[in-house]
Amino acid sequence: MTDLSPYVLVGIILVLTVLSAFFSSAETAMIGLDRYRLRHLVKEKRRGARKANRLLRRPDRLLGIILLGNNLVNFTAASVATVIGIQLFGDTGVVLAPVVLTIFFLIFAEVAPKTIAAQAPERIAFPAAYILEPLLKLFYWVVLFINFIANNLVKPFLPKPTEIEGDGLSVDELRTVVDAGVGIPGGGQNMLLSILNLEKVSVDDIMVPRGEIVGIDIDDEMPNILSVLANSQHTRLPVYKDNINNILGMLHLRRLARHLPRQSHPDQMTRADLMQLTDEPYYVPEQTPLHTQLVNFKKEKKRIALVVDEYGDVQGIVTLEDILEEIVGEFTTDYAAHIPEIHPQNDGSFLIDGMALLRDINRVLGWDFPTGGPKTLNGLVLEHLEAIPESNLCLRIDDYLIETLQIKENVIKSLKITRLPQVEEA
Repeated sequence: MTDLSPYVLVGIILVLTVLSAFFSSAETAMIGLDRYRLRHLVKEKRRGARKANRLLRRPDRLLGIILLGNNLVNFTAASVATVIGIQLFGDTGVVLAPVVLTIFFLIFAEVAPKTIAAQAPERIAFPAAYILEPLLKLFYWVVLFINFIANNLVKPFLPKPTEIEGDGLSVDELRTVVDAGVGIPGGGQNMLLSILNLEKVSVDDIMVPRGEIVGIDIDDEMPNILSVLANSQHTRLPVYKDNINNILGMLHLRRLARHLPRQSHPDQMTRADLMQLTDEPYYVPEQTPLHTQLVNFKKEKKRIALVVDEYGDVQGIVTLEDILEEIVGEFTTDYAAHIPEIHPQNDGSFLIDGMALLRDINRVLGWDFPTGGPKTLNGLVLEHLEAIPESNLCLRIDDYLIETLQIKENVIKSLKITRLPQVEEA
């Protein structure tokens, strides 16, 4: 080699630089591939993706062939550079050549190609797989020998199999991916995030509270019962005796409508007729997560459930539609149709019923009342005051000015709330 012209040796250095850049970029690109996108491309039968996926099944062998090639190229380049240094500068070249070659290789064979590969791993990894796969077959036994020694050396430092995390994403990791919103069209991002957040919300967060349940007292006069049925805005009503804790069944008004044509005089309908049309009530605990209840609705083939506390007392009603609205949002943009407790005022404030749910207020008005404690606005104010006020008063909770307007039977019935302007932090 010492007899070769310096120009030839420089040409060899350039070829070795290209080879080193190939191995360096291939390493970064292969390791930087998105495994989930790679699986998708494999399903689409992309040849480069399928080859890359086969190589990544044994990352130790993949790294073995890449590092074998890279080190072989780099050490060869170091030897050639030393020869060039001796030819041009004599003994001084022995010291000068490694310094110059290190800087040259660091720029053109390491940093630059790895930066490109990190930015576009698929463009580098898939073509590289066509070269790395036959190289691995050619030097299979060499790589196998190197990996055998290396794997045994690092074995004491590797985590136990039970400590190795699965290849799948956790819920929080998946939430972060979805929150990035890359490539998710329309409102799909919000819907996916809502689905992931179902496990953080329980049925008592979205239920219709006990005080707002519309039902039928079977002991009531029949004209009153028929009036409730005729004016009901709901398709399913609980039928109870004496009080709401004594539920006898759930009445579907569609079934009642089919039964009415058989009656020559609907006014002659009896309580026994109503009871024959009811279904068994379906009870769920108040702390059931929404994603669990959604599955339970499907399994039980139910659309409505009575929410009970630990003592078995009915606390509210939750429906399948309530859970679906948590995912897709309100089925109408007119919040007054669904949240009649909220009344906007000309001065920018809002008159809100004390029994309005905090989650509904936050969703409709874009506010951020805390929802980890009390469920209603009345409960939030009472928790903040730590007492039941004897007369109307004003208070401030975070960025909200609150004025109580009506207090009755130990409950704040109505409040006026103004949100203070948001001050942007420097």
